[in-house]
Amino acid sequence: MTDDEFSASADDPGAADETHDADAGEQLDGDGAAQDATEPQDADTTAASSGEDADDGAASPDGEDADAEASSAEPSVALDEFHDALEDAGRPVVTASEVGRSLDHSQAEAVDALDGLVEADDVRRVDVETDPVVWYPAEWGELADRERVVPFPKRREIVVDKPTQFTRAQLSQFAHLADVSGNEAYRYEIRKEDIWQAPYDSFDRLLKTVRQVLPERLDGLEEWIEDQWDRARQFRLFTHEDGYTVLEARSAELMGNVARQKLDESQLRAPISDTESWVAEGSEAAIKRRLYEAGYPVQDQRDLDEGDPLDISLRMNLRGYQSDWVTRFVDAGSGVLVGPPGSGKTVAAMGVMEAVGGETLILVPTRELASQWRDTLLAHTDLDPDQIGEYHGGEKTVRPVTIATYQTAGMDRHRQLFDQRRWGLIVYDEVHHVPADVHRRSADLQASARLGLSATPIREDDREKEIYTLIGPPIGTDWDALFEAGYVQEPEVEIRYVPWDEETYQDEYATAERHEKRQLAAANPQKIEEVREILADHPGSKALIFADYIDQGDALAEALTLPFISGEMPHARRERLFSQFRRDERDALIVSRVGDEGIDLPDADLAILASGLGGSRRQGSQRAGRTMRPSGKARVFALATRGTTEEEFARRQLQHLQSKGVRVREVDSELDDGV
Repeated sequence: MTDDEFSASADDPGAADETHDADAGEQLDGDGAAQDATEPQDADTTAASSGEDADDGAASPDGEDADAEASSAEPSVALDEFHDALEDAGRPVVTASEVGRSLDHSQAEAVDALDGLVEADDVRRVDVETDPVVWYPAEWGELADRERVVPFPKRREIVVDKPTQFTRAQLSQFAHLADVSGNEAYRYEIRKEDIWQAPYDSFDRLLKTVRQVLPERLDGLEEWIEDQWDRARQFRLFTHEDGYTVLEARSAELMGNVARQKLDESQLRAPISDTESWVAEGSEAAIKRRLYEAGYPVQDQRDLDEGDPLDISLRMNLRGYQSDWVTRFVDAGSGVLVGPPGSGKTVAAMGVMEAVGGETLILVPTRELASQWRDTLLAHTDLDPDQIGEYHGGEKTVRPVTIATYQTAGMDRHRQLFDQRRWGLIVYDEVHHVPADVHRRSADLQASARLGLSATPIREDDREKEIYTLIGPPIGTDWDALFEAGYVQEPEVEIRYVPWDEETYQDEYATAERHEKRQLAAANPQKIEEVREILADHPGSKALIFADYIDQGDALAEALTLPFISGEMPHARRERLFSQFRRDERDALIVSRVGDEGIDLPDADLAILASGLGGSRRQGSQRAGRTMRPSGKARVFALATRGTTEEEFARRQLQHLQSKGVRVREVDSELDDGV
């Protein structure tokens, strides 16, 4: 219930309950007909209704006492004031003492005032055995099936009960999903880094989104958001006309008290003015990291080398939002395309290659993804095969367009080859790998433009902020808009709690050590029957069944007569099975972690997460993302053993999807315990 809604019911006569029409400006005449109390009435009616003598209009002998009693009546509480007290308490119910403290009334005065609101049917009271009487707004019960957005601006938190998909998608643009209670209550936090990284070109656009979500304007919160927006624009790197790099601050105080205090001589060579400093060559990335840690993101506006030219034409039309991505990237010169799986980030990246028109280095996490990039470039651009090279453990060829793995590009013995090339563009696919210590050196490779790609730029070590520091700001489109347009299928996600297969198995779990507990819960044999039931309920679907443990994968493969693809399988056989799946020659595969990343399975419409719930939020989103293609339906089932840590792991792993507006249901398996 918003402040405006509370105020409306308290101040607007038309909003009052029909049973209280007499209090809202109507009275009943002698025949029971409604009469407007605001219209003039004859003397008899007025006298009768006011308790005065109809003959002479003299006041009742008790009139003075009544007036005196009214003047000494206890303070009243308006409904909007009661809502203010709820916000001060930070919970949906309050005691009379809490209302009294909030409104500067005594406890007794607050009780009387609250009882008045109860009589007006605006507030409900509940006697709690272990606590005093508590009060809550009546409308909360009446609106139980409707979305409610309750902001707590002092804590910069937003609690949303039964949020719509639109609200969840909008909140994901500027807030962090901190907690989900069951299927209904979502708690968001607005952190400074959420504002720094908000994917907007102007503060006005960001503010418009904030106001679309919140039920009212909150001046203090909006001022804080604007302060953080400005804070991310206090420093910039630019290229001096003589060719060296300059760090510029918006004020002399920032340069002296922040930059020159946080950075040393190995990063800043000498001052140029009160607001400008000469940057040591090659220290740009370190400067951006240090100032970010100090609370000041740096705008990178350097004019980097154009790189060697390369004419490339795309043989397909971009969707509207993909063209917008390309335009925004070209204007910025760097950035990270953030969009749901299936939204065509690879195609947009090829559009960027066409717009930049320079030799391109593409960095990927796996050899499989390198091969897919090569095939995609040959299929959708006019590049010749001899213009595309691959550089990894299986092949080492540098060409105008080179596809290399992060690990190889970061090695000293190979890095010199990449440094010698004048790249116009570097593409960082699955960009969340960049902050890892073994991969981050690839971020120091020089190019005129840097483009990151990721559906899930999140890391369990909370280093995702370094992605934007090292590569560039996020560029993306609301998931909700892509769902609505039909470009991406919104998945139906369900956490299904599966019982143990037998009592002895549960006893084994109770006495196991920590890692053994996870493995036993993951490999619960009852999950085999659950997978069988799900496949039977969805005939004709193309299904991927994810299993993290070899023993479980083998057991599923034997029970379901399906191939299990793991790292132990020879590369050639893996590719053959994936190819058969793409060509509809197979409709189900069991896949280990090799299918989490770098494998293109565009036709999957059913994903079953049989194990691996102890993994990251990114892993959960990637596995679910295998189904999020435009055609067909997208269904995701996460199987968690009841009464184990898998329950919480499942909720946490799918949290990123929830933060993007995808609803996650939680249900119990229909299988009986002990079967």
